Amino acid sequence: MTVFLVILGAFAILAFGFPLFSVIGLTTLTSFALFSSMPAEQWGFQIAQKMYGILNREALLAIPFFVLAGVIMTRGGISRRLIAFARSLVGWVPGGLGVATVFACVIFAAISGSSPATVVAIGMVMFPALSSESYPEQFSLGLIASSGSLGILIPPSIPMIVYAIMVDGVSVGNLFLAGVLPGLLLATLLMVYSVGQGVRYKVPVDSFSLARVWTTFREGFWGIMLPVLILGSIYSGMATVNEAAAVSVVYALFIELVIHRELKVIDVPDLIIRAMTEMGAILMIVALAAALANFLTLQQVPVLLTEALQQYVSTKTGFLILTNIVLLLTGCIMDIISAILILAPIIAAVGAQYGVDPVHLGIIFIVNLEIGYLTPPLGLNLFVATSIFGKPFLTVARGALPFMLLLLFGLLLITYIPAISLTLLGR
Repeated sequence: MTVFLVILGAFAILAFGFPLFSVIGLTTLTSFALFSSMPAEQWGFQIAQKMYGILNREALLAIPFFVLAGVIMTRGGISRRLIAFARSLVGWVPGGLGVATVFACVIFAAISGSSPATVVAIGMVMFPALSSESYPEQFSLGLIASSGSLGILIPPSIPMIVYAIMVDGVSVGNLFLAGVLPGLLLATLLMVYSVGQGVRYKVPVDSFSLARVWTTFREGFWGIMLPVLILGSIYSGMATVNEAAAVSVVYALFIELVIHRELKVIDVPDLIIRAMTEMGAILMIVALAAALANFLTLQQVPVLLTEALQQYVSTKTGFLILTNIVLLLTGCIMDIISAILILAPIIAAVGAQYGVDPVHLGIIFIVNLEIGYLTPPLGLNLFVATSIFGKPFLTVARGALPFMLLLLFGLLLITYIPAISLTLLGR
């Protein structure tokens, strides 16, 4: 009964608009006070030690750099150049503008690592273009909202970094590499559907021109090279993830200040403040969630959960089915960072007992919560699209429904064909 009241209280104060870090912090303190047999000074030390330990992890250093690089790219002109390049490549096929939207989102996602940023940067340009080319409004809204969700699966990805921090034995580099093929698979499903809709609605197509491809490639070259620089330096061994993240900031600033000249030096302090404000909230939540995860470990919750599950779920396949159901429901009511911080340590510990590869489980985790960006009531991309396009929430949600079904099909393939995630790792 007491446990139920603690959980109910946490959801209640969250519903009243309290910041997430305060909800997690109060839940952690209450849990130690009510359920731990340790004296107050001892569990207080446990909390402080765990918070310091998680913030002292080297992988955490990459997040502020990727956040800042994403802010710079969103403010500058990279997205417009990427869209022009994508359209020159595939605008001639039926539904080519839809395919170009997905293609541009994939490239921008590999730059920003952020799903909402991808929706804003690509959507502001592509939604008017799709509307002017006779694409149905709901299709256009759903396509942009769903394609933007690829931002958390295509590396570099901030949620992947957070997952690697919270789950022992998983490296950021391995997660980045494992996300490439699943990200391309989901993008391909969205592109194929766009082609089908282009044929169905008989939308006009562009004429193909090698000269135009070359011109748009030349103009967008520096932006296109950023994900190549980041991932190439990591997997060639020339740089660590942290070093590549820092280089991405310098490179992004160089592009926008010197080459494109769409930012001014006077704009940089505001961008840094915006990025660090976002980062400060993330750090606080990560630290407090680590303390809560430590409490759950001390109380042997993963062990007890495994024992309970094994009474009803005896196979790895059954565990994966149950995991997908839990994560899909979680994505409907919780943002992705919160879900990773709270659930990842527990689910990963239970998954190990069923022989699930931790990197594969991480990709399953990310894809499930990616779909959560499109599911009410807390589908973040739905709210972002509603805000920037000025359309009713239900219109955006209905438009996203067929794309969500496609992503669910992709999730099934990724879950039960581990090679999609693990081939590039040689497993």
